Amino acid sequence: MPQITNCIVHKLIKEAHQREADVDLRPTELPVNPSVQRLIDHLHKLYSERAGKGYGRFEENEDEYPVQRFIRQHILEGESDFLVLSNRLMTHLQSRASVEQLATGGFVLIAKISKEGTEYLLVAIVTEVVGTAITEGLEVIDSVHLDMSQLRVAGRVDLTAWQGGAERYISFLKGRGDIANYFKLFLGCNDLILALEESKKLVTGLEQFASEQELEPARRDEFLEQAHQYLTGLGKDTPVSLEALSNHLWPDAPETLQTKLASEELGLSDGFVPDRRAIKGLVKFEGKSDYWKLTFDRKAVRSGHLRYNRDTDSIVLTHIPPQLRQELIEEIDE
Repeated sequence: MPQITNCIVHKLIKEAHQREADVDLRPTELPVNPSVQRLIDHLHKLYSERAGKGYGRFEENEDEYPVQRFIRQHILEGESDFLVLSNRLMTHLQSRASVEQLATGGFVLIAKISKEGTEYLLVAIVTEVVGTAITEGLEVIDSVHLDMSQLRVAGRVDLTAWQGGAERYISFLKGRGDIANYFKLFLGCNDLILALEESKKLVTGLEQFASEQELEPARRDEFLEQAHQYLTGLGKDTPVSLEALSNHLWPDAPETLQTKLASEELGLSDGFVPDRRAIKGLVKFEGKSDYWKLTFDRKAVRSGHLRYNRDTDSIVLTHIPPQLRQELIEEIDE
């Protein structure tokens, strides 16, 4: 479970289509007690497993996108403590929410946590919902609690990766377009998506999933072929929805595949247009040297048309087409 370094909750006050947002700031940090630990554990787990995230880095213009400056002043320069950092984040969130008509308020949880040697800053907006509870006297009463199941607005900065100069270190839930965009602007996240790189990650994720599910060779080929057909069927300009892809490929338990594609290790963005050069790897292998270039389907390995010898590091091809066979014979005879 993540270790909590600092944690606080503030409130963002705004209704949809209301022009101005307001904030209610807590004056002190939350004590890290078992209730707070359970809340952050649950929130971090929900966020980590949620599909449909975008990834990026801080925008360079810190006057318009000041979150990076706030964090630097807190972590590197020691100018501000965590309470000041959270207040500055809330002031900036208030200004961003005020210009987004569809933005709504809620409790804003801000936590600095560490897990497995990596430090994160987690920011999430959660709402409350009225449920039902039964008292010790067997009375039925209303019970207000945080609605974690409807987590829609959240983001996380990998502070360790940021300090290490990584290419990408911010992630956020994409959700509905307008809401996701305002929160992305609040974070100051430049989520320029390189479709080729994201497509390679998707291929890797699908191959790993097929292996983890221990699919029989024929079923594995079928699974990857279905993925290839689905992705190529989207066309050249249609972005892929990882949720829709999971529902199509693994309909009996789509959340299993969604969890894999949402894994932190994969770091796969949602909503990119698949690059056909990369997704071809779902059904084909390619390689070349100074003297040859080889492309073959996965089915060639299963059918025995191509055999690879690990000991000699060589490939043997069978069922050579007649024309190629004749050309090779003539070349060797000469």
